[in-house]
Amino acid sequence: MKRIVIVGASAAGLTAAETLRRRGYDGDLTLIGEDPHPPYDRPPLSKQVLTGTWESERATLRTAQQLRKLQADFRLGQAATALDVADRHIHMGGRESMGFDGLIIATGVVPRRLPDSDLAGVHMLRTLDDALALRAALLAGPRVVVVGAGFLGTEVAAAARALGLDVTLVEPEPVPVRRPFGDRVGALVAELHRAHGTRLRCGVPVRQLRDADGRVTGVELGDGTTLPADVVVLAVGSTPATGWLTTSGLRLGNGVVCDALCQAAPGIYAAGDIASWHNPHFNTRMRLEHRMNAAEQAIAAVGNLLGDAVPFAPVPYFWTDQYDTKIQAYGVFPPGAELRIVHGDPSNGHFAAAYGHEGVVVGVLGWNTPREVRMLRRLVAERAPWTAVTGACAPGSTTAHRPLDLRGGQ
Repeated sequence: MKRIVIVGASAAGLTAAETLRRRGYDGDLTLIGEDPHPPYDRPPLSKQVLTGTWESERATLRTAQQLRKLQADFRLGQAATALDVADRHIHMGGRESMGFDGLIIATGVVPRRLPDSDLAGVHMLRTLDDALALRAALLAGPRVVVVGAGFLGTEVAAAARALGLDVTLVEPEPVPVRRPFGDRVGALVAELHRAHGTRLRCGVPVRQLRDADGRVTGVELGDGTTLPADVVVLAVGSTPATGWLTTSGLRLGNGVVCDALCQAAPGIYAAGDIASWHNPHFNTRMRLEHRMNAAEQAIAAVGNLLGDAVPFAPVPYFWTDQYDTKIQAYGVFPPGAELRIVHGDPSNGHFAAAYGHEGVVVGVLGWNTPREVRMLRRLVAERAPWTAVTGACAPGSTTAHRPLDLRGGQ
């Protein structure tokens, strides 16, 4: 291959470029990135950058010197507009196009909007510029309503409360982060936010945003009440950034559809938030919007582009930091999975839990227990039978009767 192109210059795209050079690829290498900034990390945007504990430069993933060592052509601030699979060309703005022998697609996701939400004072958080604009708005001391209580929404609410602001968190589900963690952990997240002064309106949808002269003034809920707001943050999910691929001929369906090797077509692979692939470890198709997966999948996709032919079968890992609490999770958390506490006690703010589905351990979660949850990961990696957990717990109990021996075995 004489030229490899990577579309997307965030964590997955940068990792792909570094992996290619580390694996000895010395041909032409181009990264096309819609964001004008050098590659940066996204998790700090909703936490350290938003609260001001980090300057924005600290989120940058590599120094200028490190980027130069890649000997890559960075096309930052440019968007790919179309892909021609047959002719192996990527089209950009205007009439510019670029041929390739190998392609890594890593364009990520775009945030969803609410109808009629193009108003002053309404923010979304995806890019560094989004984070800086939202931080500037928060410094004015506004009343804040966060719509959506998934990971992003709850992190933004926690950051706004850390700045001492009046914050209300709105979620149509009965509890925050119900997907993926279920009602019980969601209720604990709700208690955490209430304990830090965040108001919650769960179980009620948003009807519309109120405005005056083009500036948001409130959020009207489905029950008829209106929450006054100077700043509204929309955290209502995202969709894969596949718009530029609609005429490509690639199979699209909740992302770029790939096989277990992350291959979408011969010589074309996808990685990160945009990739939908079959994970043989769980025997299911998945698409993950997790920081660690972006890097791990980029490494796997590049390896397979170079001929490794190794299925990508990770145990997913993700985390969220809110107030003084770190929640970490390994595995998957399907609807209807059974939850058991296997270490600690939720009432003490330190516990680890296992999730079982169809007779095996499929996920583990740690609440301020990083060491314990790392050890419990083996249950997911080994597809341990659910009896490995239930045998250590009182039947029907939600607290550990006999804690698992986290040194290995039971």
